[in-house]
Amino acid sequence: MKTAIVNLKTIVSGDWRKPFAKGDTIISDKGKITHVGTADAALLADCDVVIDADGAVAMPGLIDSHVHIAFGDYTPRQKTVGFLESYTHGGVTTSITASEVHVPGRPKDPEGVKALAVAALKSFENFRPGGMRVHAGSVILEPGLKESDFDELKAKGVWLAKAGFGAFKTPYDYKPMIAWAKARGMVTTVHTGGSSIPGSSGIWAEHILALDPDVSFHVNGGPVAMPDEGFPRLVNESKVALQVCTAGNLRTTLWLSRLVREADQFDRLLIATDTPTGSGIMPLGMMYTITHLASLADMPPEMAIAAATGNNAMIYRLNSGFIAPGKDADIAVIDACSGGSKDDALSALANGDVAAVSTVMTDGIPRFVGRSRNTPEGIRRVRVAKSTVMQDFSDAAH
Repeated sequence: MKTAIVNLKTIVSGDWRKPFAKGDTIISDKGKITHVGTADAALLADCDVVIDADGAVAMPGLIDSHVHIAFGDYTPRQKTVGFLESYTHGGVTTSITASEVHVPGRPKDPEGVKALAVAALKSFENFRPGGMRVHAGSVILEPGLKESDFDELKAKGVWLAKAGFGAFKTPYDYKPMIAWAKARGMVTTVHTGGSSIPGSSGIWAEHILALDPDVSFHVNGGPVAMPDEGFPRLVNESKVALQVCTAGNLRTTLWLSRLVREADQFDRLLIATDTPTGSGIMPLGMMYTITHLASLADMPPEMAIAAATGNNAMIYRLNSGFIAPGKDADIAVIDACSGGSKDDALSALANGDVAAVSTVMTDGIPRFVGRSRNTPEGIRRVRVAKSTVMQDFSDAAH
């Protein structure tokens, strides 16, 4: 399918160093962005679908890098069906598993944790809830895993490894396994903060510095933050990516956002939700954290969007997260909400308001056009101006 989004007022690129792309049109073909800029009638003539954005804002689809995936579009923790599809209505086009720790009766022996990771990975390879791209299958590091197990996991496609829930005496015991995983190109993640489930222990800055993972999960707390003295240490004494989550501590989120900018380390700041958990299901969680940073931390909204898109894509080595030719055509069109005090999406975010999600597109396919069921409608009338396919892409609103 060849799809165009036209009449855009602003294109947020996902790259915080060059946060805006020039032009008013984005064209995609076969799931990839092929053109960003302006377009004449000839360029649009062979598009299957043309979406008129009516002066709204385009941004990369949000990447939630901390979602508690289980199997299917179901969360055992909150006993809810369809939560991932609902997250697409919050602008989320990609979810990355935080390990399948919530699977009831999850295995804890070496063969079991390997099997769980492989099964989760395989089950989402061809399952796209609401069109969302789901990266599932993170091996939970447990005692008894050997270096050869990581060769086996890599051969079967597993590329994520999670430390923090294993039955180790101290967090330092994860170090050899994290090194084995990293040596095989896996992205390694470590729970940070207070204990979140019975039997696990708190993991502080000194542990993260010793373990040297790729990502410090919910560094602002999941849900309980580590002691304050650890935050400057992680920023200044490591190169670990620092993920803040909606379900964590807001005060430390805002403080960390200032620390990374002062240290010129903004590439390492990632936004995620850490849901579904005891904190619940949050289809607008990514949007809320963007508004917190934009309205309370004096951060330009386009920079906060980059922490939820391009920064995640770079750390997790994804082809999405940016609006640029060659990137995955995962795009959200956003606007100021009708009835609010601001007249464009970026001003609304800076004001602390969520943006109206008017369109979500993944793989170049519109998943809905016009109105999200999880946000108020936008000021502008985003609509399908042309379609040669037998679908209108509208979706039932609340």
